Amino acid sequence: MTIFRGTFLDTPDNPFTGGGLRVDADAALLVRDGVIVARGPFSDVRRAHPAEDIVDLTGGVVLPGFVDTHVHFPQIRAVGGLGLPLLEWLDRYALPEEARMADTGYAAGVSAEFVRGLAAAGTTSALVFGAHYADAVDTLFAAASQVGLRITSGLVVSDRLLRKDLLTTPERAYTESLALAERWHGVGRNRYAVTPRFSLSCTDDLLAVCRRVLDEVPGSLFTSHVNENEAEIAVVGELFGGSDYVSTYDRHRLIDHRAVLAHNVHPIDVELKMLALGGAAVAHCPTSNAALGSGLFPLARHVQYGVRVALGSDVGAGTGFSLLKEGLQAYFVQRLLGEHGCPLSAAHLLYLATSAGAEALGLHEVGDLSVGKRFDAQLLRPADGSPLAVSVEHADDAEEALARIFTLGTPADVHAVWINGDLLHPERP
Repeated sequence: MTIFRGTFLDTPDNPFTGGGLRVDADAALLVRDGVIVARGPFSDVRRAHPAEDIVDLTGGVVLPGFVDTHVHFPQIRAVGGLGLPLLEWLDRYALPEEARMADTGYAAGVSAEFVRGLAAAGTTSALVFGAHYADAVDTLFAAASQVGLRITSGLVVSDRLLRKDLLTTPERAYTESLALAERWHGVGRNRYAVTPRFSLSCTDDLLAVCRRVLDEVPGSLFTSHVNENEAEIAVVGELFGGSDYVSTYDRHRLIDHRAVLAHNVHPIDVELKMLALGGAAVAHCPTSNAALGSGLFPLARHVQYGVRVALGSDVGAGTGFSLLKEGLQAYFVQRLLGEHGCPLSAAHLLYLATSAGAEALGLHEVGDLSVGKRFDAQLLRPADGSPLAVSVEHADDAEEALARIFTLGTPADVHAVWINGDLLHPERP
């Protein structure tokens, strides 16, 4: 067993329903085989376990590992393509890069960069939009396994409207998806996600196949996009006879507690009711929504209807892996919405980046640092004299310090990361 000593901040209770930030200063977590078995004042834990090794994390703040609920591994080299709305951005930047995943060697290089980028940003679990090529998805799972991340991903399928080299057929999608799930689902920390790109690029026949795969892979998730851009929504309505966007999935029984849909910037009330009734979650991707000019996310309406929401980085339309940046942008969005916005505290931001994401992905063993949870954590320890270090030093309390971490923090401030009690990368100089 190991005693981790430090200041621990987490949100085991939902701030949107009355919970708040839990703060334990000069505290200790006792970890055995990756599981937290005791939490309390350091002096008490040390007295009860005098022979155990101590890992000293004082001089920084320990947070749970971040949980990214929407990120595209093939798009990391397309980050920074600014100035275009969604459909034009896809054609110019994202889809050409995704077509390069047909080269397995190229995909393997991107996969290695991708998992390193997540880990360096303090992200320990992620729902990852895979590639349109099965061999490329293999490279992602292999790279994630090597680093140790908790990754849920799958083959991205489309059978219309995209460039031809990214299209499949329902029959091939079914065969390749099941083969990938057989190789990777439940192997180590990997899980499979059924992943139609979006209704715009998927026929009803393909979406029906997605439901078959979801049924045949117990414990798998379903993920796609919804209501991101008004032009996209209009085309989906035309393709599906005037249907609303969420119903294009729900008609195939794809809207349930296993579903995580990205964006939902422009929902109508009936869609929010459908998502809430099914227990689906929404991945809010604020920097992507801003970069593409997609709109301001109506968080208050999601909360009102009881729709679960967590954060996603949406690399590559998003502007980086850091959920600190996404949390800050989420705060900005709600401020800009004025009376229609949902006021957010630092505790809300941490919840959206950790516990909410774990709940959305069905990862009940992570998300906070309670007894019984896995020790997935990150140490934020900014360099002495840096703006963040100075700002945190002068904070009046822990919540104010956390607000300054979300405001000024970057991956460079993530000093170390653990998954299941194992250190992912050594402390930085």
